Amino acid sequence: MIASMSNPLGILLANLISPMVAKTSGQIPALLIVYAVPACITCFLATVGIRSSCPPTPPSASAEFSNSEPFVQGLKLLLKNKNYLVLLVCFGAGIAVFTCFSTLLEQILCVNGYTNDFAGLCGGLFIAFGIVGAGALGLYVDKTKKFNESVKINMCFSTLACIAFAVVSQLRDQNVAVAAVCSLFGFFGFAIYPVAMELSVECSYPVGEATSAGLIFISGQVQSVLYIIILQALTRRLADSPTSTCGSAVLSWRVPMLVMAGLSTLFTCCFVVFFHTRYRRLETGTNKESNGSIPTEHAPSVQG
Repeated sequence: MIASMSNPLGILLANLISPMVAKTSGQIPALLIVYAVPACITCFLATVGIRSSCPPTPPSASAEFSNSEPFVQGLKLLLKNKNYLVLLVCFGAGIAVFTCFSTLLEQILCVNGYTNDFAGLCGGLFIAFGIVGAGALGLYVDKTKKFNESVKINMCFSTLACIAFAVVSQLRDQNVAVAAVCSLFGFFGFAIYPVAMELSVECSYPVGEATSAGLIFISGQVQSVLYIIILQALTRRLADSPTSTCGSAVLSWRVPMLVMAGLSTLFTCCFVVFFHTRYRRLETGTNKESNGSIPTEHAPSVQG
């Protein structure tokens, strides 16, 4: 949860810092230098500081006795795993919908008179509430291990928020409603990300974590590119929009928003109906602990 939420947190900080540093277009090169400094420091620390692929003490029983499949063999196993393929496509679609939302938010809202500042506020609420939701759900799942139920319920609420956004974003002078829907969308949607990544490892064990989680991330990025192209192609130019703050090119996003809500609904329904898996990694760790194959001092770490 902490690792996956560091990315949107960084985006949120960038959205806050950028307007302060670059007040004009001529100051953008200085802004890029400001961002290059922490990037170079991080690269240096990662290169020099990370010297081992595993911690001194195994975090779980399955980690201590892990014999992950080789990469190619792991890919073959994943392609034969029905539950993993459902997660790959459906959760990848969820990542794509979120990417479309964050990328196109300002273009969608400006048509009905919402300012860039308000769009930035909605983007900030989207991320901030998402971090809160991810933290809350992460703590809950860590104690209960209810991965399936948590992801399915949150995907349903996230889809409802997506449908609500498709409606309220086309209305004028609904600042409170738009901001509230963006907050709920982030709260339920971002909460899915860390749990679904953990679920990808559970349903694909003993395939390596980097392979199973990495393919889902790739699926999300590929679908993101595809969805953005499709949604932009479905827009149509408006002849007149007196309240628009978009500038010269004013586009209608009514149809693309309904399509995005439809895609979210479709893949959520597919996930809820077709995804049913055992927690293979947890079961392996529990079995090894009960059989006495791990030292006593490592037993509590299975709960991690």
